Amino acid sequence: MTDLIFDATPVAQHNRVPAVTVDFWLIKLMAVTVGETFADYMNLDLGFGLTRTSIFLGLVLAVILTLQFARRRYVPAIYWSAVVLISVVGTLITDNLTDVAGVPLPVSALGFTAALGLTFWLWYRSEGTLSIHSIMTARREAWYWLAILFTFALGTAAGDLVAEHFALGYLQTGVLFALCIAAIAFGHFVLKMDAILAFWLAYILTRPLGASFGDLLSQPVENGGLGLGTIVTSFLFLAAIATIVVYMTVLHYGYQKDVTIEK
Repeated sequence: MTDLIFDATPVAQHNRVPAVTVDFWLIKLMAVTVGETFADYMNLDLGFGLTRTSIFLGLVLAVILTLQFARRRYVPAIYWSAVVLISVVGTLITDNLTDVAGVPLPVSALGFTAALGLTFWLWYRSEGTLSIHSIMTARREAWYWLAILFTFALGTAAGDLVAEHFALGYLQTGVLFALCIAAIAFGHFVLKMDAILAFWLAYILTRPLGASFGDLLSQPVENGGLGLGTIVTSFLFLAAIATIVVYMTVLHYGYQKDVTIEK
């Protein structure tokens, strides 16, 4: 799966994922919000049902990831399309376990925590790093996307566990996870927490944060939401994501520096 180069000529390796900037976190937060509301839109509003929605979007994700791996470098439109779709699919995995298989949310949350931990362990054993600043081969990118999938599934389970199972409510759940992310930021910037650890913790927690505010906006007033509906909420955030992606593409913003290595 890795790129094979048979001479000793220095070769420029292109990072396949974006730099971590304010825009990265903004678009990621909107992507996870869409992940929550668009899954509900297809499942409930369009009447596809969980099974057909999961199969259809899983196939679309497979196509987008194929395009992502084929590019061998960061392309904003393809990369962020993959993030949006994997966010939706991660949500659907948890929803299927909960609503179809009857797996309790605490069990799902613990299971996805174990799966994510195992992924990180195998990734580190394979590559010697979990840094997103060196996703330059197909193998590293495969580990990266597998970890991303489990962060979304875990974030969905954790958010639903707090908001619904523990009945904290959408707004309070969102505020709780926002405070957790603020604590991680404080730990990193002030207490010098390891950057890779801080990144992945924040990445996991932005999922329930975005999902909570997505539910707050889309759910009916009688269910504790603001009643905008899944259609308006989904397409509002999709339009915002598309705008930022165009901005990134035109200005070449968010690209990480290429690295020249000896082979």
